[in-house]
Amino acid sequence: MDMLGVLDVREPPVIELSSIDPEQVELVGGKAAGLAALTRLGERVPDGFCVTTGALSRGEVPRAAVLAAYERLGAGPVAVRSSATAEDLPDASFAGQQDTYLAVEGADAVFTAIRACWDSLHTERASAYREAAGIAHDTVRMAVVVQRMVDPEAAGVLFTANPLTGSRSESVVDAAPGLGTAVVDGAGAADHYVLDGTAHDERGCLTSARLKELREVGERLQSRLGAPQDIEWAYDHDGTLWLLQSRPITTLFPAPPASGLPGPRLYVEFGHVQGMLQPVTPAGMSTLKEMLAGMLASFGARVDIVDIGGRLYGDLTDAMRDPVTRRRLVKLMAVDFGPRAQAVVEHLLNDPRFAPIPGSRRRNTAALATAPKAVAGILRALARPAAARARVFGTIESLRQQPVADPSSAAELLPLVEQAERRDAGHDAVTWPVVTGILVAASLPALLKDIASEDEIRTVLAGMPHNVTIEMDLALWKVARNAGPHRDLLLGTPPDELAAAHLAGELPDFGLTGFLDIYGNRCAAEVDVGVPRWSEEPAPVFAALANYLRVTDPDQGPDRRFERAAARAEAMLAELVRRARRERPVRGRLAGFFLRRARELAGLREAGKFAGLYALRDRRRRLLLIGAELRAKGLLEHADDIRFLTLPELRAVVVGGDDPRGTVAERRSHYAKELRRRTVPVALLSDGTDMETLLPARAPDGRTLTGTGAAAGRARGRARVVRDPADAYVEPGEILVAPTSDPGWTPLFLTAGGLVTETGAVMAHGPTVAREYGIPAVISVPGATELIRTGQLITVDGAAGTVTLDAPESDPDRDADAGDVSASRPLAGA
Repeated sequence: MDMLGVLDVREPPVIELSSIDPEQVELVGGKAAGLAALTRLGERVPDGFCVTTGALSRGEVPRAAVLAAYERLGAGPVAVRSSATAEDLPDASFAGQQDTYLAVEGADAVFTAIRACWDSLHTERASAYREAAGIAHDTVRMAVVVQRMVDPEAAGVLFTANPLTGSRSESVVDAAPGLGTAVVDGAGAADHYVLDGTAHDERGCLTSARLKELREVGERLQSRLGAPQDIEWAYDHDGTLWLLQSRPITTLFPAPPASGLPGPRLYVEFGHVQGMLQPVTPAGMSTLKEMLAGMLASFGARVDIVDIGGRLYGDLTDAMRDPVTRRRLVKLMAVDFGPRAQAVVEHLLNDPRFAPIPGSRRRNTAALATAPKAVAGILRALARPAAARARVFGTIESLRQQPVADPSSAAELLPLVEQAERRDAGHDAVTWPVVTGILVAASLPALLKDIASEDEIRTVLAGMPHNVTIEMDLALWKVARNAGPHRDLLLGTPPDELAAAHLAGELPDFGLTGFLDIYGNRCAAEVDVGVPRWSEEPAPVFAALANYLRVTDPDQGPDRRFERAAARAEAMLAELVRRARRERPVRGRLAGFFLRRARELAGLREAGKFAGLYALRDRRRRLLLIGAELRAKGLLEHADDIRFLTLPELRAVVVGGDDPRGTVAERRSHYAKELRRRTVPVALLSDGTDMETLLPARAPDGRTLTGTGAAAGRARGRARVVRDPADAYVEPGEILVAPTSDPGWTPLFLTAGGLVTETGAVMAHGPTVAREYGIPAVISVPGATELIRTGQLITVDGAAGTVTLDAPESDPDRDADAGDVSASRPLAGA
């Protein structure tokens, strides 16, 4: 869009900072608007003026207006600073991406510096930053700020929250004598202070009185501006503090909501257990909180579920302080939440803030009420596993074929959406066989202690039958075999175009329609009701089909790989039974029973989630029907905008007639920002501290990355870094490197030679499927998608839990993801 079309050409090309309205960002840019806000708050800011974006649009420096404003400043040394419209934003700081010039003196030098600031809008680093932040180049314009130069005794940067740990209880100051350029450009050592409200020794270039003043200023600005701030400051030789900039800290993960409870709280992230890193939509969050609360209550557990940054976190503080449950938490974390969460809990067990509180244990009446039903269900499944499986799959098929009956109006649909999930007889038919399989598999290490290694037990749990996700992937492999005559079409057409053609009925039917009839309610991040299902957007399925069609060696086909894994599992089972009976006969018979029950029931672990998808299918369908009606009434731009409303907000729209468009636009922007987030803390304290930042650092090794072995085996191959499975390309034998994985990712496993993820738990969906395909997997490798490049040769050792990197090669086809651009930023005005 041409900005001259939206800017008022009658606006003066130069505006005094004191006359700027902080809302005039499109005219003066983010930095000038921020300085104007500080001035209006009564803070001490150097005088100056702004050359507006309209002046740049006209193409010439407004020399007469600039000269007059410069002379009003005294025509002495000034700082000339870029102020782009996409700068100092809540989610993009653009620190150091555009130019600043200090101690500029003389009219001609000022004109030259203004022109250079304009030109810096289009530098390679600024363009790369915009692309990483998802900001379109043609929407950004540049203004320029000119301010009277401060002659500083000391200068630096103040963060009102700790940018390394995320703690909102600490402020951080970096300072240096003079201009402070050592602070912002990294050219020299700076004095570093962490302020937590306690007294500081006299050291460095700042006195304790000045540190106290900086902390107070930071607290004041954070309170008045509504977010943690990144503040540039300078003390002149008279001891006067000048503020040169204040903008939101853009790198912080959101802090937990206030709980109103005493002491620090511990929150552990639930999403990565499901192999889900992306944020949950507001509609999805409402549904998931309800489902999780119901599921945990059925097992007698009480965990407060909170939304932090669009992710699900559980408050485990009470369990940490309970004298009994705290001893079981470490093991629970290892099995269900992964090694990263386990390390955090182990660390906090020695933290006096989470010390056990005698007498705090409460009688769990819900668990006692559930116990008889649980015991009966588990014994029934152990006694007759085939009948248990029949009940599970019979219930799933009944849910799939349940007739659709929807009212015609939003007012009638809304109560159906709001209804809590009903716990009927079908729930028990699925739950207890699934729980039995999980418990039997979990009991094997203790039962086979000193008899079998972890790798041998994992071998028994590979190639597992009766797993709905494995059956789904193998069904898609069969579709790929049937699609052979259409190979050129499927390999030569982008997945999104194939998806559009399929939905329009323009593709030949090679079995995909039948596949989507059964599995079309699946997708990546499928537990979020706000995410489109494969039946709606089948592009990821076509991407997977293209990968399968590249497998030309029948012996490397996933069906044969699965058969080989199953054969190895059966052979290992027989060997372990013989070994156990030889050493301890009675225990050996018991081990044989549990090993076989594991093979018969452990594969059901995916069935519970799969059955729950039908309730989500119905809720999503009804939400979209309501959305379509609201769109027709002009209350939504698109029917699926409804996913950005919570259920109470939706009721206010349907019943009360509220206009939700402003809320939807704000939520959509926040959701897009969170989709770009590469890392999500696995555990947070209530003040926002990312607990992993406080753990002892691992010993550095330039070539070996350490995680947790989750599927036995060793594989060497080219890495393929994938962050979105929608259009992923994975050659047969490549090592899939991903931030996480859920069932929507598992079709990629069929061609992969190994798996590396940044999150996960040994018993989560992704590692489970990897074991059953017989491919090695290493999970919870911090920064794997950044440290490993597509095309790089790596070795995955699922037994050792390591990923070894070969020396980097010069390969033009390697992944060139730049991520965030790191660059120094000039300290303007100091």
